[in-house]
Amino acid sequence: MKNLFLPLFDFNNGAFIMIGIFSLVILGLVGAVMFLMNTDKKKKNDQ
Repeated sequence: MKNLFLPLFDFNNGAFIMIGIFSLVILGLVGAVMFLMNTDKKKKNDQ
């Protein structure tokens, strides 16, 4: 039964680096969405 145990990740294979890169990508995506939300100009219909 001990051979069936598979860890989800191993900290020896650079998991800290992968977590850091993933967090930077997520922060970049959130920042891009916020930037696009703030630069969206709404057109006024004066009819």
